[in-house]
Amino acid sequence: KKGMASKDELACVYAALILHDDKAPISVENINAILKAANVTVAPYWPSLFAKLLENRNVDDLLMGGGAPAPVAQPEAPAHAGKKEEKKEEKKGKKEEKKEEAPAEDDGGALGGLFDF
Repeated sequence: KKGMASKDELACVYAALILHDDKAPISVENINAILKAANVTVAPYWPSLFAKLLENRNVDDLLMGGGAPAPVAQPEAPAHAGKKEEKKEEKKGKKEEKKEEAPAEDDGGALGGLFDF
């Protein structure tokens, strides 16, 4: 059951979706009103958690994008890092040369040479 949403959590999700569909504000009061109308009781922190979570978010974007945040830009490497990268590339190149010189032991038998290049 790891990763499964609780009944309380799902009730608040549905209440928030109903409010969004009706273009009503997603607030603690409105979530509680829907839950009361549906005769559903939840732990008192769930409605406030959902209201706070969604208060400054575009629910359409969350629904369409899966709620994943945008990727974070990586900081630029310092100028001296380039020399280290060159050395790593040289070592990598030497290792690859050694691998290429070794005879191939696997002829791709069961895969019919699917991965032969």
